[in-house]
Amino acid sequence: MPTPAESYVHNAPNRTHLWTRLLVEALVRHGVDTFFIAPGSRSTPLTVAVAQHPQARAVVHVDERGTAFAALGYGRATQRPAGWITTSGTAVANGMPAVVEAATDDVPMLLLTADRPPELRDTGANQTIDQVKLFGSYARWQVDLPPPTPAIDLAYVLTTAAHAVHQAVRGPMGPVHVNAMFRKPLDPVPDGRDATNDLAPLAQWLAGDAPYTTYPVPAASVPEAAARCMADWQDGVRGLVVAGRLDTADDRAAAQRMAAHLGWPLVADVTSGLRTGAVEALRIAYADQLLAADAFANRHAPEAVLHLGGRAVSKRLRQYLAAHGPRWRIVVRPSPSRLDPDHRVTHHWETALPALAEVLTSHDAPPRLSAWCDAWQQADAQAARVLMAYADGADALSEPLVARTVAAARTPGQPLVCASSMPVRDMNRYANPSAPGGPIYANRGASGIDGTVATAAGLAHATGQAVLLLIGDLALWHDISSLALLQHAPVTVVVVNNDGGGIFHFLPIAEHTDVFEPYFGTPHGRSFTHAAATYQLPYAAPATPQALREALRTHNGTSALIEVRTGREQNRSVHAQLEQRIADAL
Repeated sequence: MPTPAESYVHNAPNRTHLWTRLLVEALVRHGVDTFFIAPGSRSTPLTVAVAQHPQARAVVHVDERGTAFAALGYGRATQRPAGWITTSGTAVANGMPAVVEAATDDVPMLLLTADRPPELRDTGANQTIDQVKLFGSYARWQVDLPPPTPAIDLAYVLTTAAHAVHQAVRGPMGPVHVNAMFRKPLDPVPDGRDATNDLAPLAQWLAGDAPYTTYPVPAASVPEAAARCMADWQDGVRGLVVAGRLDTADDRAAAQRMAAHLGWPLVADVTSGLRTGAVEALRIAYADQLLAADAFANRHAPEAVLHLGGRAVSKRLRQYLAAHGPRWRIVVRPSPSRLDPDHRVTHHWETALPALAEVLTSHDAPPRLSAWCDAWQQADAQAARVLMAYADGADALSEPLVARTVAAARTPGQPLVCASSMPVRDMNRYANPSAPGGPIYANRGASGIDGTVATAAGLAHATGQAVLLLIGDLALWHDISSLALLQHAPVTVVVVNNDGGGIFHFLPIAEHTDVFEPYFGTPHGRSFTHAAATYQLPYAAPATPQALREALRTHNGTSALIEVRTGREQNRSVHAQLEQRIADAL
């Protein structure tokens, strides 16, 4: 009795479909079992191979940019690549924004793009562009697969699949481009050839379920400098642990262990997954607000900073660390890419956080500087009281209050996605740390607003959980077609509609009133009522804090669109007032 893999491959109707079935079978064995597909003709062999595979999952959406960002969201959640399948021509170019984000933020993706054969390239053939190395330096690796031919050993397909997946998941993770040329016929019509002899060398592989080639991911060693630093800190130093973007539960646990062992305050970025929920270390949730108070920032300069993971959202935190120049400025991440825009990093340790935690906690902890830690803790508590009083007394919705309310509405462990621009900043500044914990995601590699809805949909497919999304109006308009993805991926969209680009009111250009409103404020005068109807999404437009809480209770867990209207100038004023209240309290 043949195995499912044997039946799947041996029943390929022609040489082209034999190649794509081998490719998909190999990818599934390497853990790539989810594919985001945009319809197209030249990609027919890839699409059919996925559709007919017994274990592969397919998500189909008409927009290539949307499917690319959905694959990005899947990779963020799982740390494994999803396949992105698209036809030739400009369809491939539509993947560029997601590829840039994935490359910049070390997110694995597998780009499977269909292409014309060599004889049709540079001939004026329809829907043909130069796709070779189209993604340039943003691809961790790329290969131009030749058209299927009997002259090439079928094992080539299997080893290429293995290498592609390995390049996507080894450090630094990122996008890999497999550009596959196909000749007609593209559809699964029989060619009358018997592939039995060609497949004979692969019989043992087909009969099992293991990859053809395995690539253990190399583990980065912990530098000896870690032990030396622990020795240097034995007399006690004013230290901070900054938790930037952390991708796994193991990383989050390691960050807590290191902060608790060192006895240093843990500045938890919103993308660390430690900003809300229970944390077993001295967490500072409102660091961005504390550092807005110059007097506090100037009095509390650290001597050592241990930055764990990816980049933090807070610009103030970055400026504070650049201005005070601690003696030890250590970045720890399993990637060689530089994380030092101000050129102040003294050590870059390319290692895994759990491995470093084992080394650091095996040494005696330095003495806890109580006055240093207490000052941070008391200031954080003061900021918490100011924001709690504001939230409890508010009878109108504001953008800080929306972020705080959305954070509180999560179920424990529920994924939350924040769009770039104001939503992720407001979540970082205002979320109550006692709100339910769980991962918070944002596309902060290149920090674009594009593809945010699709990213959230990809996360929902990856986790099997309902996702909460906090997004601004321009970001939602930018990705409006991705609302179609929500038919099969539960995402509750909370859109803050302030009729334009609210973040520009925080920038110097706001003072130039002759150009500001039409070119930067960009008012559009639209509501999302009709968009919700077009994509058959339940819709709510709460006008009070209580109504927003009720809308979230009703709709969280299902695909829906909740629209909150705010004013851009009012929003700038609320931020300034809250910062002043906290500074006064300190």
